[in-house]
Amino acid sequence: LSSCRRKLNASRELEPVELPNCHLIKGIESGAEDIDILPNGLAFISCGLKYPGLKSFAPDKPGEILLMDLNDENPRAVELRISRGFDIASFNPHGISTYIDKDDSVYLFVVNHPVFKTTVEVFKFVEDDNSLVHLKTIRHDLLPRVNDIVAVGPDNFYATNDHYFSDPILIYLELFLGLTWSNVVYYSPTEVKEVASGFYSANGINISPDKKHVYIADLMAHNIHLMEKHANWSLTPVKVLELDTLIDNLSVDPYTGDVWGGCHPNGMKLFLYDPENVPGSEVLRIQNIHSANPTVTQVYAENGSVLQGSSVAAVHSGKLLIGTIFHRALYYTSSVL
Repeated sequence: LSSCRRKLNASRELEPVELPNCHLIKGIESGAEDIDILPNGLAFISCGLKYPGLKSFAPDKPGEILLMDLNDENPRAVELRISRGFDIASFNPHGISTYIDKDDSVYLFVVNHPVFKTTVEVFKFVEDDNSLVHLKTIRHDLLPRVNDIVAVGPDNFYATNDHYFSDPILIYLELFLGLTWSNVVYYSPTEVKEVASGFYSANGINISPDKKHVYIADLMAHNIHLMEKHANWSLTPVKVLELDTLIDNLSVDPYTGDVWGGCHPNGMKLFLYDPENVPGSEVLRIQNIHSANPTVTQVYAENGSVLQGSSVAAVHSGKLLIGTIFHRALYYTSSVL
């Protein structure tokens, strides 16, 4: 078996880490896969992902985008209304990213898998009535299997393809053989190109606060790739940070530059869901990622009784949101952050 497969099957016990002031956000029962937070504290959450190989708790319900205001004393998640003309029935949101334009317009980019295909949907957020106006649907041959996205303009973004193949049988073969054919693509209306390759499964992606570097999580390889971004949008490798966990989505604290990741300590439990032996969760905080010796801190660890499969951890003003692909999102606030 490949080293990738050996890692996928590896299991390790977690030391439970208690978080003070935890609050379960009710009403999110179909999974919170990705989170992006605006500077003003408004958090967008993609919910209801149906992904081949993963259990769905609402297989007949369309996905949705929720909004939370982290400035509220007791924040709650509300569903954003989507403008007419968009096919809500097949909405299957995955990774998301926001972009604030020069005129303060807020655009939300959503990876969508209608009927298990891949599109990128671009919306404009209307705060006054908590709605999303659908602007365009993007399809491209170089975007066959998009997982996550980071917007770098009102029309352009970087996206990860988590597999080379789209057919489920070929995906299993890809994993079994340990093929490193996953990649990252840059998209704009005038140019679409591969900018990074050689990943087992390129997953979460994000950008540094100064917009000079891009971070890419390789889920199956248990690492994060740090890339330098150039004026022509190409990326060049800087270094790789090895981690002993399957790291999913990445969030970046805009003030400190800390990189946060929702992680899956046991891949087999993730893909072979057993309600009697549920997947564990882990949240990592990476400080000084550009230094020779970054500090990696396990902020949260759970064998699976509360958080099942943490897919993302996002921070705003000392408040931490943990999204899980199974059932729930957890809200946490503490001055220790």
